[in-house]
Amino acid sequence: MARRRKNRTHLKGAGAAAAQKTQDGVPKSFIIKHGQVGSSLTQLVRDMRKVMEPNTASRLKERNRNKLKDYLTLAPALHVTHLLAFTLTPLAPSLRMVRLSAGPTLSFRVERYSLMKDVSKTMRRARSMGMEYLSPPLLVLASFPPPSPTTPHHLPLLMKSFQSLFPPLSPQSMTLSSARRIVLIAYNADKGTIDFRHFVITVKPYGVSKRVRRVLEGAKKSVSSTSSAKMLNLGSEKDVADFLLRQKGEAGPDDEGGYESAASSASSIGGDEGDAVSLVDDYVGRNNRKGQKRAVKLDEIGPRMELRLIKITEGVPGKEGAVMYHEFVKKSKAEVTALKTAHAAKEKLRKERREEQERNVKRKKELQGKDSASKEDDEDEPEMSDEGEEVDEGEGEGEDEGEWDDNEEISEGEESDEEASDGGSDSEEDRSEMPPPKKVRIRGKR
Repeated sequence: MARRRKNRTHLKGAGAAAAQKTQDGVPKSFIIKHGQVGSSLTQLVRDMRKVMEPNTASRLKERNRNKLKDYLTLAPALHVTHLLAFTLTPLAPSLRMVRLSAGPTLSFRVERYSLMKDVSKTMRRARSMGMEYLSPPLLVLASFPPPSPTTPHHLPLLMKSFQSLFPPLSPQSMTLSSARRIVLIAYNADKGTIDFRHFVITVKPYGVSKRVRRVLEGAKKSVSSTSSAKMLNLGSEKDVADFLLRQKGEAGPDDEGGYESAASSASSIGGDEGDAVSLVDDYVGRNNRKGQKRAVKLDEIGPRMELRLIKITEGVPGKEGAVMYHEFVKKSKAEVTALKTAHAAKEKLRKERREEQERNVKRKKELQGKDSASKEDDEDEPEMSDEGEEVDEGEGEGEDEGEWDDNEEISEGEESDEEASDGGSDSEEDRSEMPPPKKVRIRGKR
């Protein structure tokens, strides 16, 4: 039986061309660990791959014999634009963010970090993640100073590097339901560090108190669940109003405190009017329809990192150029100019060597072509010359036999006899010097 071909998951024709066109401007990334890092940093690499989904190699497997050069060589063939490499140094973990294929390279020190499982343990209710990773996260840059002459020159480059790591926003073609996650990059001017946070967007009804939602959710759980532990316990309350209209810590209905109005309860829980937004399109979740008023909240899901920028260099690892910024090493203008001059001379020498190597390769190829052609000619020419020599020798012999030389002396018979005797003696001496023939033994079957 022929094997069925799997073709339902592949785009064909115009669909494939449109998908390829949309993916051309989307940045893609490799997130790897380099060297011996340990289990905690390995888990951080996995968590970062989740953050960068779906435009990253989430199932990339590193091997001990893989070098950083291997990824840099393989990345352009797979249209990978960024490489994030984590490694462990004696001082602290470090992160290198490389823009392929010409640079620059940003080196960070990871001051502190928390994994996804660490953040989920601090939450009162753990979220089950599912469809949130099918769309890329939104990038939010916070607390960065505006561009000005007094702004440090490395901060605008840092902002552009993080912006190029995520797909650009297109409000005209973007759907509201695709905005599911947010990556926050906040600059701390006091410490000189960068805070990395990862949130998931949640939408809840506005104007409905938390107690009303608990009653509704408890009733829904009691229908589908056989256990009474998930039901809302109102046994200590005389009336449901004691639970719905009373604030936490407030006196009950028998006391002088009285009840709280429904409007004040909704406003205290739902927030101010400015916190609510009207949905411009249908969103994920129950009853999140277009035009309805909803409260938007962010729930942190991790990982969490505190990064310190150490160095910015031109080029990629292995082909580094000039140092554009360094946290601890400060140089004067004269030293910077000297470094730029030395770097330019080095690049010029490298370029000249490359051109010379290309010329040498081209020259060797031409010489090999000429040698092969001359060998073919030499193989053909000897055959023609041998034939010509044979013809000339035959003609010369014919002429010598046909012509008579008057000056030729005719030898007498004695000389011929002496020559014959000499030839005979020579032949006898040769025969005497020859070893006796070996006897051949023939073995027959007995």
